[in-house]
Amino acid sequence: MRKTGISFSCFQLSGFKHLASVVVLAMLTTLGAWAQERFVFMPQWTAQAQFAGYYVALEKGFYTAEGISVSIVHPSATQSTLSRVEDNNIDATTLELCQAMKLVDNGVNLVNILQTSMNNSLTIVSRRGKDPLTQKGARVGIWSTDFGDLAVCMSAHDHLNYEWVKYASNMNLYVKGAVDAIVAMSYNEFYQLVQTGLPLTEANVYRFCDHEYNIQDDGVYMRRELYEQDKDKAVKFAKASRRGWEWAAAHPDETLEIVMKYVRKNHIATNRTMQRLMLAEVLRLQVDRDSKKREFRLRPDMVSQACRLLLENHILKHEVTYKQLTERF
Repeated sequence: MRKTGISFSCFQLSGFKHLASVVVLAMLTTLGAWAQERFVFMPQWTAQAQFAGYYVALEKGFYTAEGISVSIVHPSATQSTLSRVEDNNIDATTLELCQAMKLVDNGVNLVNILQTSMNNSLTIVSRRGKDPLTQKGARVGIWSTDFGDLAVCMSAHDHLNYEWVKYASNMNLYVKGAVDAIVAMSYNEFYQLVQTGLPLTEANVYRFCDHEYNIQDDGVYMRRELYEQDKDKAVKFAKASRRGWEWAAAHPDETLEIVMKYVRKNHIATNRTMQRLMLAEVLRLQVDRDSKKREFRLRPDMVSQACRLLLENHILKHEVTYKQLTERF
């Protein structure tokens, strides 16, 4: 009996050791999670291939490798990205250059921590094969949000005097013939029009990037006070995000699968063909026309050009400079 009792005690001890190991492992895992710096990132629109590089960085562990725990949240009808930036409720967001400049002009101090787009994606698509530049005074559909400032500048600068007709997020105005032309992103609404089967040719598509309006679109921005609080965390997020985009460019098929995962998770009404086209166009727009490379930088000449156009059309009240958007204090 004594021998059996000793064996039983050893068994208990062994069990306690195993339990202790499990507890220690759980504690280390928890401490590891706490050690990861939290970072909330909100793209400016719903889940789609426009934000593929960030999904890749999260799914492939690039953020974790940098020591940050990133949450990607998308805007809703009641909670826009711009409102959360202004209310200081997120760490970073994506904004077009013109959008960022308007926020800075309105007193929201922003810093660009990563630039993904090197080219402008805006197009104007006319009906019946007409050249948009020949349609002075035409009724042109434009978003009810603030994505179309450059189109407004172009209409005034080229003396086209378009009559702007606001629309929400579909192409019905164009499809039904309620407008003569419509403003569309080359990676989004343009392909929606292609999928309707309506005839589109280069003759009736005006691409801003092919003219004097090639101004960069998406970049990642933070409020400067948040950036100043933890510059290292911002650098880590930018580094991992860039790695995500570079991986996406090298692995478009697997990236598409990752995008579709987020599309399904967020219940977005789209399809694989649309997202494949969007991904290819977004990646194309990331290549600088001069260097033929993905530079991931804000170009000073494009900032100056955008500022001039926005000031001329009274969209900005004050000059917003490259230094304001990029200088690291």
